[in-house]
Amino acid sequence: MAQHYDRKAEDLGNITGLEHVNLQIPDQVQGNLFYIQGLGLTRDPYMNTGLANMWINVGKSQFHLPTGDPWVLRGAIGLVTPDRQALLKRLDGVKKQLAGTKFAVTENNDYVAVTCPWGNRFNMHSPDAERFGAINLGMPYLEFDVPAGTAKGIDKFYRKVFGAATQLEGNGSGKTACVSVGHHQELRFRETDRKIPAYDGHHIQVYVRDFSGPYKELVKRELLTEESNAYQYRWETIVDLDKNKVLFEIEHEIRSLTHPLYARPLVNRNPAQSQQYYQMGGDAWDWELPRKNERLPDVPPPKGPSAAAYAKRRATRMARAM
Repeated sequence: MAQHYDRKAEDLGNITGLEHVNLQIPDQVQGNLFYIQGLGLTRDPYMNTGLANMWINVGKSQFHLPTGDPWVLRGAIGLVTPDRQALLKRLDGVKKQLAGTKFAVTENNDYVAVTCPWGNRFNMHSPDAERFGAINLGMPYLEFDVPAGTAKGIDKFYRKVFGAATQLEGNGSGKTACVSVGHHQELRFRETDRKIPAYDGHHIQVYVRDFSGPYKELVKRELLTEESNAYQYRWETIVDLDKNKVLFEIEHEIRSLTHPLYARPLVNRNPAQSQQYYQMGGDAWDWELPRKNERLPDVPPPKGPSAAAYAKRRATRMARAM
């Protein structure tokens, strides 16, 4: 039987990448202990290398951690790291130094639940290509706790204003709006009956293909909060498009694909390297796993007046493994 490629499977919406999460922290030393020593992530060696801010690399994404009163994301940050047992060992190693803070670690079958010294929650997953794509280190999702009854409106907002690929999951009061923000990256807005803390100013940054279209909609609805520069603008209020009612607040830093930092290569280290256990050439960590790109057999050739010429050309490429 003839097979066909599912061309929709590789579609992306207008939002093409979740680049960073910005969370203020009051203590850079404790931040180093948690993010670098405990989680095993990497401080960016080129940018913000002083004492007022740290950029922390996790695969192709980052945390930006300026000094200030602590900001707490209202939900959980989903990360993938390569070795669960090594992660647990590192976290145990910083437990004594982070005593007296909100630092905590618990395990379940799906992930290691980690709380940072200031209350941010992290779901630390093992690599799973089916769920998170071909990565062993990265930031596949952010999950936000949102008021009951808001998921449908949030889904519509991102779909209509930003042209994002979205999906509404669940029934009744347990709905979740899933918004694609890149290849195997998403924002999850999960409804809850619990009281949600007031928004404190933390933000996320994403890249978009159509930069001007969402901008016009935000300006029209008076939602724009900052004209940053030629490549960037900001907004923070998600509203019901029919009633203009506020559904949730989370500042978004929106960047164009022409931004100078777009697709900047990030340094990721191998946290297992030490003087006691060292592999020459093993300092850097490759966060991406191999991806298959096999041809399906018996795919029908294109039709048309030049079909025979195309078929001959394709046969030549196949013979040369081009």
